[in-house]
Amino acid sequence: MTFRQAEDYLLGLELFGMRFGLDRMHKLMTVLGLPQRRFASIHVVGTNGKSSTVRLTAAILARHGLRVGSYTSPHLASFRERIEVGEEPVSEAHFAAAVARAAHAAGLVNRTLDADDGVTQFEALTAAAYHELGRRSVEVAVIEAGLGGRYDATNVIPSRVQVLTNVGLEHTRWLGPTIHDIAEEKLAVVRDGGALVTGELDPEARGVAERVADERHARLVEARADGGFQRRNFALAAAAAAVFLGRSLDARALERAAAETRIPGRLEVVAHRPLTVFDGAHNPSGAAALAEALPELLDERRPRVGVISVLEDKDAAGMLAKLLPTLDRVLLTRCANPRALSPATLESLAHQLGRPETERVADPHEALEHARSLAGPDGAVLVTGSIYLIADLVRNRAEARASTL
Repeated sequence: MTFRQAEDYLLGLELFGMRFGLDRMHKLMTVLGLPQRRFASIHVVGTNGKSSTVRLTAAILARHGLRVGSYTSPHLASFRERIEVGEEPVSEAHFAAAVARAAHAAGLVNRTLDADDGVTQFEALTAAAYHELGRRSVEVAVIEAGLGGRYDATNVIPSRVQVLTNVGLEHTRWLGPTIHDIAEEKLAVVRDGGALVTGELDPEARGVAERVADERHARLVEARADGGFQRRNFALAAAAAAVFLGRSLDARALERAAAETRIPGRLEVVAHRPLTVFDGAHNPSGAAALAEALPELLDERRPRVGVISVLEDKDAAGMLAKLLPTLDRVLLTRCANPRALSPATLESLAHQLGRPETERVADPHEALEHARSLAGPDGAVLVTGSIYLIADLVRNRAEARASTL
């Protein structure tokens, strides 16, 4: 299987959408020889900050001498970004080989399933990731859950440490209507005798975390930090790494991890004149965290121009309420994902929030160029609202092979 064929195979599975349940994954792991048991693992769940926490945890552990892998989602330009070994995405050849193994296993598993069932894209990707991480003999893999926790495809690892970044109201159709319900689904990944590391939680989620930790005789550690959300993510990653290692961390290693780790699409500075920042905040709590962090990054004297696209299954009004007060000008666009809201819909919401001076620019690339022109060399541009908007802008304009899941 070539890399192109691997992409075609994965994109073809999008037709079947998402399905919860671990039966297919357990069968895949059995066919592949239980690769998830060949490395220790840290499982990261939560509403926001998962990818950042995964990358930062992996970076800290690597700087303490471990051979580290990671698995994150979604990706920006290429599926292979989701699987990293030594903080580098796996090569196209290695990715294709891993997907070929997963596809073969999926074919065998599908024979045991009903005609209207079948291995999903995320399950095939997760199986490929565990196979590759096992084949590459990583000592520890830091794994990001896709959605929820209890029935998420990643939840077949015997993780030693479980991390809960935060809990917000998102994906309520699948996870339940309340913070309590969502926390229950995410914290189902906690193992008996494990160690649960959490960020700062609201009282409802904190109560669930304490009860689950007590029921499963798991150690409970809370990581606190002052400052913007990436500082909180770093504190959480450091706490998870320290718990995993069972000792205090080296200060110099922490400094290097903080200075050297790049988080694509999360407070990512991609240009300087004007200062241009990409951030994939995609729900009200993420937008609030972004708004809180902006003063550290953007001098308030700079004119700020926003480029925003939001998917239809997100709370666009809640997000705009957090973002619009931080911006001087706003351009509303539509990313290529078919679930994206139209600029006209976003404009209507902005008007309801008291911000009539918005512009509609249908094409994201044109929106970004216009925003840079409006900001001027000494201004700032913030691109946010959906990770799929970021993906559109970092991918080659002619590239049409984007994933929508």
